[in-house]
Amino acid sequence: MNQSTPPGATEAKSAAKPKLVTFHRMIPSARMPQRADRSAAGSLPTRAFRYCEAATSAAAFGYYLFPPIGFSLQWDGYDIIWTFEGAGEWLPLNGAAQFPGFRDYFDQIAPDEIKEFSPPFIGALQEPGLVQLWMGLVVRTAPGWSLLVRAPANLPRSGGWEPFEGIIETDRWFGPLITNLRLTKTNVPIDFKPDFPLLQVQPIPRHVYEDATLNNYEIVPELGQLTPEDWDDYYDTVVRPNSQVVRPRGQYAAAARKRRSAEGPTDNQTERS
Repeated sequence: MNQSTPPGATEAKSAAKPKLVTFHRMIPSARMPQRADRSAAGSLPTRAFRYCEAATSAAAFGYYLFPPIGFSLQWDGYDIIWTFEGAGEWLPLNGAAQFPGFRDYFDQIAPDEIKEFSPPFIGALQEPGLVQLWMGLVVRTAPGWSLLVRAPANLPRSGGWEPFEGIIETDRWFGPLITNLRLTKTNVPIDFKPDFPLLQVQPIPRHVYEDATLNNYEIVPELGQLTPEDWDDYYDTVVRPNSQVVRPRGQYAAAARKRRSAEGPTDNQTERS
């Protein structure tokens, strides 16, 4: 269930520990972000949903973000045109375009020194077929946490576009959450629907992608270099289950869920609950 901050609750929140992720919706008509779910928005096959813990864990990791309005793009290999719900016509996408009606709405609410700095909704980049899109949100994460911005995990999408992935230090960057898209079809409309997830954002601690962490790895180049402990683990993982006369389905999934239940919430979850 989405959690909205009620008016007047800002002061009470300031004294509490920060939430892991806080989504600030700027475009009032935009759909709220929501927790990603283990069924990949109902698209996973039933067998995968029941037995494939790897797929369901990846699908549920993070939050779905939706386009703030239904819109379409069309690219002829050189120029991009676009339209949106209620426009009634195709418009050239030269540079950047504001979300319909948002500039005036922003200037009515923003402090005087910030007026006229409303973020653009969509724009064509100088590279052919590349588009930059704002999701209508500003996001803040707890100190030391960033957001991995990517396509929804295990969720099929319509063809014609590919998202770039990016990691944003949202504990420091309090600006519009944008993404870059590569258009891959020409001379056909590419539709984006406001009720279908466009992105999945995943909070990750910054230290996990620092060089000091990622450079701490080892390669074992030969099969003969596996240790007796490695072979024991391989036997328990691969040989023993396949040697059973009656092998229950989803043993890995059942074991993983049982382990999580026994371990209980992590320290981070306990602090933020």
